[in-house]
Amino acid sequence: MTKYLLVLALLLSLTAVSQKKNLAELRIKTSAQCEMCKDRIEKAMAFEKGVKNSNLDLETKILTINYKPSATNPEKIRKALAAVGYDADDVPAELKAYDALPPCCKKPDDPDHIAH
Repeated sequence: MTKYLLVLALLLSLTAVSQKKNLAELRIKTSAQCEMCKDRIEKAMAFEKGVKNSNLDLETKILTINYKPSATNPEKIRKALAAVGYDADDVPAELKAYDALPPCCKKPDDPDHIAH
């Protein structure tokens, strides 16, 4: 019985390692401003097909995404981020989504921006 458990544990760990190897990493410069932006962006990315995880560094405004290249690509991910209301590298935020953001989430040069 112990041998079976050991083999099962080994197979599970190998599967986890091989799945990580099939992931690509993408780093996107965003227009995020605050913790609300971070929450909104990471939640939206969690629902994107092929995205396995994301993390926004608010200090640098860089969103790091691990994704399955067989299920999505950087262009689709950038467009999904723009659809939430944020710039994604050279892809501008969709205006309707940007206008719907809270004032604190808007760019500092926007007259509607309210800093925390």
